[in-house]
Amino acid sequence: MEDIKDIESSKIEEYLSKLGDWALNKGFQLVLAIICMYIGMKLSKLIVKMIRKSFKKSNMEESVASFLLSLIKFTFYAIVFITAASIVGFQVTSLVTILGTASLAIGLALQGSLANFAGGVLILILKPFRVGDYIIENDKQCEGTVVSIDIFYTKLQTYDNRIIVIPNGNITSHSLVNVTAAGIRKLDISIGVAYDSDLKKVKDTLYQVVTENQYYDKTKEVDVFVDSFGDSSIKMGVRCMVATENYWKAKWEIQEAIKYAFDAQRIEIPFDQMEVTLKNKDV
Repeated sequence: MEDIKDIESSKIEEYLSKLGDWALNKGFQLVLAIICMYIGMKLSKLIVKMIRKSFKKSNMEESVASFLLSLIKFTFYAIVFITAASIVGFQVTSLVTILGTASLAIGLALQGSLANFAGGVLILILKPFRVGDYIIENDKQCEGTVVSIDIFYTKLQTYDNRIIVIPNGNITSHSLVNVTAAGIRKLDISIGVAYDSDLKKVKDTLYQVVTENQYYDKTKEVDVFVDSFGDSSIKMGVRCMVATENYWKAKWEIQEAIKYAFDAQRIEIPFDQMEVTLKNKDV
């Protein structure tokens, strides 16, 4: 037992001796590495602090800002550590190669998730839409009110109270329509009238219906015009501006009021009809 303890103590002394010799030989490099790490850490904290202030000024989402700051801080610290290790004399080329290969493998394995993550970051930074907006995604024609924007997915609530979950990668790689981005919307209504109708009376009636509605924007002009000539009717067009939140209420009320007004003015709204003629043949 004493021999084993003597051997172990001799090995420890040998390791300590080699470590001391290495420290003496690398003393200057060690000092430079420590100075490099100290200055690098200070500079990294200063840069991260400046970036954090810029994120606050840009009103970036807190979740995205926190993640990006952590990623930036980790990147700076890794650069400082690798630089200090290279000053001491460690071979960092193989380490960087291994890390790069591992990152590539992980990126390929998580390609779809990374695309969704990148899409979520872009949405939260660029803000093409916000929670509460009504959007139409043109790839799958999904539409609804945005109820949440997560890092990987965006959730929409439809009119019949269903929840649609869309990967953020799909949203950022295709076009979409933000219906409620502006405070007001243009309301277009098309209605057919008979060819023998008095167009002046038709236009006056339509104009009166729109201007009497409570929802139309009185500061904007109302357009009433002949839109097109159909097979059995003249298509009349009505355009006015309404507040975005009142769009559907205004459309439904105006369309109902047009029907009542046309009935009162005896203006015919044609509809497709089929005439069937029966002939008797004498046998």
